[in-house]
Amino acid sequence: MTVDIIIPTYRPDWRFDRLIQKLIRQTYPIRNIIVINTKAGAFPWETTGLDPRIKVKEISSREFDHGGTRNMAVEMSDADIIVCMTQDAVPKDSNLIDHLISVFDDERIGCAYARQLPADDCDVIERYTRGFNYPDKSCVKEESSVETMGIKAFFCSNVCAAYRKSSYEEAGGFVKRAIFNEDMIMAGRMMKLGWKCAYVAEAEVIHSHNYSCIQQFKRNFDLAVSQADYPDVFEGIKSESEGIKLVSQTAAYLLRIRKPWLIVKLVVKSGFKYLGFLLGKNYKKLPKRLVVRCSSNPKYWTSVVQ
Repeated sequence: MTVDIIIPTYRPDWRFDRLIQKLIRQTYPIRNIIVINTKAGAFPWETTGLDPRIKVKEISSREFDHGGTRNMAVEMSDADIIVCMTQDAVPKDSNLIDHLISVFDDERIGCAYARQLPADDCDVIERYTRGFNYPDKSCVKEESSVETMGIKAFFCSNVCAAYRKSSYEEAGGFVKRAIFNEDMIMAGRMMKLGWKCAYVAEAEVIHSHNYSCIQQFKRNFDLAVSQADYPDVFEGIKSESEGIKLVSQTAAYLLRIRKPWLIVKLVVKSGFKYLGFLLGKNYKKLPKRLVVRCSSNPKYWTSVVQ
């Protein structure tokens, strides 16, 4: 199967250089690496010039959209499999694409996503969260998995995710206007069409963030907005129970490693997460200016807030 990689960039740092260096040394043959760069300051042209397979298209900040920009890149490809990555996801080894693509031998698989490992600077709580969301055991999910997994059945991450081009097209592509969460929306729609989503634990990227309370609040606000805007995927599926499970298991872990003082930080940060999610779910009832202040993507709202 032919494979193209898609990477949207915005002021990429040293991790983008590491990403490119790792991609051009993958054991699985990659045909093209398509970079869609949002113009904002310097861009590492010396990095993208390392390999003739790397194609760069520049857009303005007004043109960027989580779904629309990726659709633009997909239209530049006729590969069998499209792999979406972010500029800060660094492959752990040269077998990332090989592992990720292997599951598509099953013709029922429409999409697959990789395991995310914590970076060296990752804090204790976020490190545990990585393991909770990305365990060491692979699995295959389908629409009926909602009964046992809840919202996690539709979980998929464009930090590193692969899509069968034919099933991507059948699902209508990424939503053309998305504040966030275009990957889960796509996975959910694929599964509703009968496709399956694979989590491939053997495919590993290093990717983590030490978000502040405000950053977590805004991220969860945008996450909830995306769920509210796409009831065809998320209606009737609760997310809160998965959050409660994460908090309780993290607290138990902190006690187990004898760092109980971090439970205070966990509770505070979890409170910010929940408040952001609650407001995002009900964003249509809020004043538009407050919505903009709550969002981590204020430009998304420029068409509705003047």
